Amino acid sequence: MMLTRLALTILTAALTLGAAQAQQSPMPDDIAWKLIEIGRAIDPPKTAAIYAPLQAREPYTGVKVQRDIRYGTAERNLLDVFTPETATAAPRPILIFVHGGAFIGGNKRTTPDSPFYDNIMLWAVKNGFVGVNITYRLAPKFPWPAGVEDVATAVQWVAAHAAENGGDPARIFLMGHSAGAVHVATYVAHPEFHKVGGGGLAGAIMASGVYDLTATPLGDQEMAYFGTDPSRFKERSSLQGLQASSLPLMIASAEMDPPRFVEQFDLLKQAACKRPAGCARSVMLPQHSHMSEVYSINTEDDRLTREIAEFLQTGK
Repeated sequence: MMLTRLALTILTAALTLGAAQAQQSPMPDDIAWKLIEIGRAIDPPKTAAIYAPLQAREPYTGVKVQRDIRYGTAERNLLDVFTPETATAAPRPILIFVHGGAFIGGNKRTTPDSPFYDNIMLWAVKNGFVGVNITYRLAPKFPWPAGVEDVATAVQWVAAHAAENGGDPARIFLMGHSAGAVHVATYVAHPEFHKVGGGGLAGAIMASGVYDLTATPLGDQEMAYFGTDPSRFKERSSLQGLQASSLPLMIASAEMDPPRFVEQFDLLKQAACKRPAGCARSVMLPQHSHMSEVYSINTEDDRLTREIAEFLQTGK
């Protein structure tokens, strides 16, 4: 098989950085090669084509799905709730997922018949949780702080409606990916946006986010949300607030993430270890890319979800 220089570089890095974990990898060789060919590019369509055949399709056995419930007044203030088809006696913890999309795009379901991000909700229900999948307002029409305001409103709605969906309002966990991770981080770091006392969370998970807006140059899509005035970037960052927070945190990045996401992961990992509450659970996911880390959830490749499950169960 002929490899480009980029593919060889990525493969070498993958073998070096993730060798120990990859030795027992549940990732089939053909998938590993396809991800290497995509490289560090953020390519949802190509990555979806790899993982869609591995995911369940509706109707989902044993799962009740309530779609497009309105949690706020804005057009995109919508969420889906996933619960077991048969109600359980004890209230379940709740996992809220916030999708990515570079602040200007994305949705709680990538297309009407897509398995993404239903896959995360199905994993949640299978593992004893109520799953809540939200969408939110987008830039440039709705810049800072619209995203975090919507997350706050969604958390408030979930807490208020937890019992009727079989959930425990004292055990709400918030998870975000990419731009969604930024909104989650902002919510945790900026309590001025909270609509529930103390934030209403039992923990937060951030996968491949940006936490210090001053550390690396912002792209056009990020500036569409955060603005173009560099003097505002520090106050709109989440790094300092996350470091001050006592909330249990988990952070993740993918080995083949674009470099700035890996840099941001390292920044937050180091900052979190200075917290009185102690270090965050930190996971560098071998062999994976920016999109495959979440598109692979609810497949046999459970290296990330094992970590998530343990974090959700133990709070550390």
